[in-house]
Amino acid sequence: MKTKRNSFTNSPGFVLAAAGSAVGLGNIWRFPYLAAKDGGGLFLVIYIVLALTFGYTLLVSEISIGRKTKQSSLTAYGKLDKRFGWLGYIASAVPFLILPYYCIIGGWVMKYAVVFITGQGEKAAGDDFFTGFITGHAEPIVYDAIFLLLTCFVIYRGINRGIESLSRILMPVLIVLVVGISIFSLTLSHGSGAERVTGLDGLKVFLIPDVTGMGAKDIFVVVMDAMGQLFYSISVAMGIMITYGSYFKDEENLIKSVNQIEIFDTAIAILAGVMIIPAVCVYMGADQMKTTAGPGLMFVAMPKIFAQMGVFGRVIGSVFFLMVFFAALTSSISVLEAVVSSVMDKTGTSRKKATISEGLIAFGIGVLICLGYNLLYFEIKLPNGVNAQLLDIVDYLSNNIFMPIVAIGTCFLIGWFLKPAVVVEEATKNGEKFGRKGLYLLMIRFVSPVLLFVLFLVSLGIL
Repeated sequence: MKTKRNSFTNSPGFVLAAAGSAVGLGNIWRFPYLAAKDGGGLFLVIYIVLALTFGYTLLVSEISIGRKTKQSSLTAYGKLDKRFGWLGYIASAVPFLILPYYCIIGGWVMKYAVVFITGQGEKAAGDDFFTGFITGHAEPIVYDAIFLLLTCFVIYRGINRGIESLSRILMPVLIVLVVGISIFSLTLSHGSGAERVTGLDGLKVFLIPDVTGMGAKDIFVVVMDAMGQLFYSISVAMGIMITYGSYFKDEENLIKSVNQIEIFDTAIAILAGVMIIPAVCVYMGADQMKTTAGPGLMFVAMPKIFAQMGVFGRVIGSVFFLMVFFAALTSSISVLEAVVSSVMDKTGTSRKKATISEGLIAFGIGVLICLGYNLLYFEIKLPNGVNAQLLDIVDYLSNNIFMPIVAIGTCFLIGWFLKPAVVVEEATKNGEKFGRKGLYLLMIRFVSPVLLFVLFLVSLGIL
C-alpha cells in the first residue's frame, strides 16, 4: 500500500519554508557585492525586473511540477514525461553536491557566531584569523559536523515537526534581526568634516543607479550577474522548489504563494544590501564593497568593521552572525530535504534511513573538502577564469553547469513538449487567476531558454 505523502499544514507554512530556503548565504554575501559592483540602483532595477519575470516563471513551473506529480525532482520529471527522466538525475545531483560544502560554510558562520557571542570578536578581525581557521585540520571539520547534525535533526523530524515548525520560528526572528541591523547600519558615521561618511552615503551607493562609463557590454554583465543571483536567491533549478511543491496542498492558492515567496526573497535581498553596504562604505570605503564578495565579505571585512565600532560592535557582531547562522540553517535544511525526498521517492526507504545515510555521505565529502584547504590542497583554473580549490570546483559544477542545464531542460519540457497549459491548469486548479499568464507563456517558451543558454555560455567562459 502506498504511503500518503505528507504536506505542509497550510499556505503560510509552505511560504515560510520556501522563503527560508530562498533566504540564504547567497542573499547576504553575494547580493550586496553585486549591487555595489554593478551600478547600485541599476543592478537593483534589473534584478527586480528579472525576479518578476524570469524568477517568477521558474518558481511557478517548479512548484507546479512538484504539486502535480507529488514527487521530488529525481522522479517528478520522468513522471511528467519519460523522455525527461534524465533531467531528474541532474536536478537531484545539484543539492547532493551543494549540501557538503554549504554545511562547511555554515560551520564557518557558527564558529564566528561563537567567537563574537563569547566576547572574542577582536580576534576575528585579525588578518590571519579566517585563513588560520579554515586551514586548520580538525576545527573546521568539527563545526561542519555540528552544523550538518543540526540540519539532519530537523529533516529527521519530518515536514511538519521539523521543517515547518522551525521555519515558523526562525523566519520571523530572521526578519526582525535583518531589519534591526539594517536600521542600525543607516545610523553609522565615521570621520569628521568633509571626510565624514555616513550610512546614508552608503545607501546612496546601493540605491542610486550609476552608469558612469558603462557601455552595452557592461550592461550585459549586469544582466548576467542579476540572473545568476536569482538562482541563489529563489532556490530554483536545484530540486528544492519541486520537492517543496510536492508537499503543497492541492486546495491552496499556488499563484498567491509564489507572489509571497517573491516578496519575501526580494525584500530580504534588498535589506541585506542595506545592512551591509552602508557599513562597509562607512568604515572601508565604497571601492572595498565593489571588490569584496563571498567569504572575504562575510568573514574578513565584516569582523573588521565590527572591531571599529568598539564595545557596541561586539553586540552587533553577535547579532549579525546569529542572523547569518539562521539564514544558512534554513537553506541547508531545504537542500538536504531535496536529497532525502528524492531517495525516499526512488527507493521507498524511510525518512530516517534516508536522512542518516545522506548525512554520513555529506559528512564524508565534507571532510575531503575541508582537507582541500590543507592536506589535499591544490589549485586549478576553471573555464570562467577563477583559480579554484576543491570547494570552488564542486560549487562550479553545481551552480554553473548543472543548474543552468536543469533550468533550460525545464523550460523545454514545459514550454515545448508538454505545453504551458500543464502548469497553467495546475496553478489555477482552484479557480485562481493567473495574473501574469501572457508573460509566463512568453518567458517559458522563448525568453527564459535564450537567457539561460547565454548564461550557460558565460559560465563556460565562451562569452
